[in-house]
Amino acid sequence: MRQVRPSPQPTVVLGSYQTDFARNQARHGATIGQLIAEAALGALDDAGVEPREVGAGHIGNFAAGLYTGQRHLGGLLVDAHTDLQGIPVTRHEAACASGSVAVLAAMADLEAGRCDVALVVGVEMMRTFSAFDAQQGLATAALVPSETESVDWLWPQLFSDLGDAYDRRYSLNDEHLAAIARSNFDNATRNPRAQTRGWTLTESHFDRGNDELNPIVAGRIRRQDCSQITDGAAAVVLCTPAFASTWSHRRSATQTAPARITGWGHVTDQMTMAAKLAAAEHDGNPYVLPGVRATVSAAMTRAGIDDVWALDVIETHDCFTTNQYAAIDHFGITAPGESWKAIEEGVCDFDGRLPINPSGGLMGVGHPVGASGVRMLSDQVRQVTGTAGDYQVPGARRAGLLNIGGSATTCVSLIVES
Repeated sequence: MRQVRPSPQPTVVLGSYQTDFARNQARHGATIGQLIAEAALGALDDAGVEPREVGAGHIGNFAAGLYTGQRHLGGLLVDAHTDLQGIPVTRHEAACASGSVAVLAAMADLEAGRCDVALVVGVEMMRTFSAFDAQQGLATAALVPSETESVDWLWPQLFSDLGDAYDRRYSLNDEHLAAIARSNFDNATRNPRAQTRGWTLTESHFDRGNDELNPIVAGRIRRQDCSQITDGAAAVVLCTPAFASTWSHRRSATQTAPARITGWGHVTDQMTMAAKLAAAEHDGNPYVLPGVRATVSAAMTRAGIDDVWALDVIETHDCFTTNQYAAIDHFGITAPGESWKAIEEGVCDFDGRLPINPSGGLMGVGHPVGASGVRMLSDQVRQVTGTAGDYQVPGARRAGLLNIGGSATTCVSLIVES
């Protein structure tokens, strides 16, 4: 792993906001600008920060130009409030990790002393298209045309290939994938902002042999193995420790202390899934996706954490169940190839030793691509500040986050603490 240089200071998270991911924005006549404004103003209100105090804005978005016809999103953020006009705003694209990359850029602004407060919004409006056409648009995050040509359901197929790599190297029982799906959808029923909170799913919906309720999408990936096509936005207000000290004096003594981002990792790997899987196998690396392992290891090193058991909760990228399966051993919860042990022992269940995705994850909460990284951070802030409500993990004080873009081409990990 490359040298991990520590951050000069932690980044403080003063507040956050998430729109209702169950809401079909186009059906209600909403625009992407209205989504950005709702999330931005909601986060500022939650933080108790005035728009005039914001020094920079960052937007995470993958494909607004494709899904809504709207590009050049920075002006939409300053349109949210007149006191935001004039701040520098930058849009960031890194496929499904767009939101996390926007967070990292905001952190860099704060560390460089360019501003004291940064506002980050992640947004995507995808339900303007059918599910099939929406995922066809997502295919542009792969290598075009070599990975995309003549493939109907690209991402289900590529993450089926990830499962096949596990099967080839370690063996993989698809019933363990079904258990991951069941856990995430169950967790989502506790989350008032989750897209699937009102869904009623029975055991038959997770049956690997039920082609009616759980049909094959591609390879070994079935319907309930997949995350959702979603409209939504999430926002966080970040600041320097110096600003947080001043901010704390104007808050009530009974209010919760803010969360801090104490560690981060960011790795960019080869573009294609096949190249990544082949390289790891050829090199004899026990991790199927070494770039993912390097990312979470860097975040924990910067946070001064020896191993994963210093965490109380994890929010991980579960675009497909195979990806969460990989996260289990890549975080170090089990030895490489032994994620199934943690699943069978209930380690990562809501009431387990180290819960994963108590929010419901991308599968249950929904996956508005550009917003997911920011939403994951928002949920981990809620966990470590004890404000997650019905999906609160008791006693959570330190959380890990893993957000990936493409086939784990862009990987971002954060450690969040109270």
